[in-house]
Amino acid sequence: MSAQSSGSNDNLLAGLTYVIPIVGIIILVSESMKNNPYLRRHAVQSIALGIVLFVISFIIGLIPVIGCFTPILWLAVTIYYAIQAYNAKEFTIPVVTDFCKNQNWI
Repeated sequence: MSAQSSGSNDNLLAGLTYVIPIVGIIILVSESMKNNPYLRRHAVQSIALGIVLFVISFIIGLIPVIGCFTPILWLAVTIYYAIQAYNAKEFTIPVVTDFCKNQNWI
């Protein structure tokens, strides 16, 4: 079952969840938004992606030369998925989306 956007506000909120993680948490807590499948999918995916990126960045950050590039990697990944969500493109994040679906979060 694919969740479709119901308007430009949904697209904007979905895109913001990837750039500003607190937006995803607000969506999941808000009574009016948490039942929207499109917003819920992106909120859960963005929070899970944020956790994965944090762990990867921490591990890579321990390597002196490569570690300085982790903020650039983080920014590039989050902006890419934010643009995809804003444009209402149907996408999956490798490993993250499957994990969220297996946990019945989306």
